Amino acid sequence: MTRSYDDSATASRARQNALLAALLALVVAVSAGIYAGVASDDGRDRPSAAGRHPRQSAAPASTGVWVGAWSASPAAAEPGTETGGLAGRSLRNVVHTGAGGSLARITLSNLYGQQPLTVTHASIALAAADDSAAAAAGTMRRVTFGGRGQVVVPPGQQRVSDPVELRVPHEADVLVTTYSPTGAGPVTYHPRARQISYAARGDRTADLTGAAYAEQVEAWRYLSALDVLSHESDGTVVVLGDSLTAGATSTVGANRRWTDVLSRRLREAVRSGADLPRYSVVNQGISGNRVLANGPGRPADNPSGLNRFARDVLGRPQVKVVVIDLGINDILRHPGTADAEAILAGLRALVDQAHGRGVKVVGATLMPFRGHRGYTAAREEVRQRINAEIREGRVFDAVVDFDAAVRDAYDPRRLRGEYDCGDRLHPSDEGYARMGEAVELGVLRGAAPVRL
Repeated sequence: MTRSYDDSATASRARQNALLAALLALVVAVSAGIYAGVASDDGRDRPSAAGRHPRQSAAPASTGVWVGAWSASPAAAEPGTETGGLAGRSLRNVVHTGAGGSLARITLSNLYGQQPLTVTHASIALAAADDSAAAAAGTMRRVTFGGRGQVVVPPGQQRVSDPVELRVPHEADVLVTTYSPTGAGPVTYHPRARQISYAARGDRTADLTGAAYAEQVEAWRYLSALDVLSHESDGTVVVLGDSLTAGATSTVGANRRWTDVLSRRLREAVRSGADLPRYSVVNQGISGNRVLANGPGRPADNPSGLNRFARDVLGRPQVKVVVIDLGINDILRHPGTADAEAILAGLRALVDQAHGRGVKVVGATLMPFRGHRGYTAAREEVRQRINAEIREGRVFDAVVDFDAAVRDAYDPRRLRGEYDCGDRLHPSDEGYARMGEAVELGVLRGAAPVRL
């Protein structure tokens, strides 16, 4: 049942909101301009007029649809890599797939680099076991870019590889390894990955055993996407969020983020015959992320949802639906009391961007955080105001009520005990499972409203 809303904002607030709307429109336009080239970049070297190189396909043509099997947003410049980068090291990223396919391709990002990133060798393989740097027998493949084994990624840009013939199952750990002989700092990375990846001295891209990979890190470096040519998925669901989406505090290496739960539920429901879309689910959560404000630096560490939407959401292959779970950090990280209307305006600007590309938007209510060190009654009031607008259908095309799913029945301002990791903000593994189960799968059906 839809209720009318009595907007009691003052004339001063109306003027502020008008100014904010103008600023948001400018941010959206600038962000789209910055990332339009990045999103459309096919990753192939452009031959010069003086000398064209032959095009070499890494795999034969095949039917199917390119979808996202895994992704992680470039989040920051890795501390300590400003001058030398990670020269002379092989970086073996471990990623977990949400969709299977017959061909694979990767995206390498040098968003935070101040020099060109030269990768002389890259490889992809299935992992031999969980939490392992060893490759499964017979799966090691060399990755090329425009038919060449070497690729140079300019500062602030990304490159997409050629397709590689490798049968990738869903729910598989995949090893993506790059080697850079020269320094190109700082390193673009995604910290707090809840997955262990590896590094080794020298060019070990083709190593099968993983014995040389003695260095471990809970981060993904340079790698920002793994796509597959799929026969089991027809499109991609992109989840844009903060640490609650990235899976902070979930068990490392166990793939217990709520997006992992959603991915498995959707695939199993389709397999059982449910009338649901065959979509993969990819996670674009960054810890600490906000709708409106960027982090420090240029380019900004932890770019805002408005800043990164064109690249991290609209730039994914065959995106059909975006699920947005952002706003809690806009409340918690504001030095005073955040403006609910400003946050709502930012969320609506994201919806406008998605609708401009025909993408449906599902939005999540903001979860409770009483007991967290940042809690105040004023901040709770802002959360309630935002949730009221979301529930009334005045922000998104459809709603997932995470607040109702995880709150304590006796004190709705708190997380329920078994769903709390202990910090009163982030869920436990059980809490993340409850979030993934709270998504009514039918909200993924359909498309964005038609613009009149």
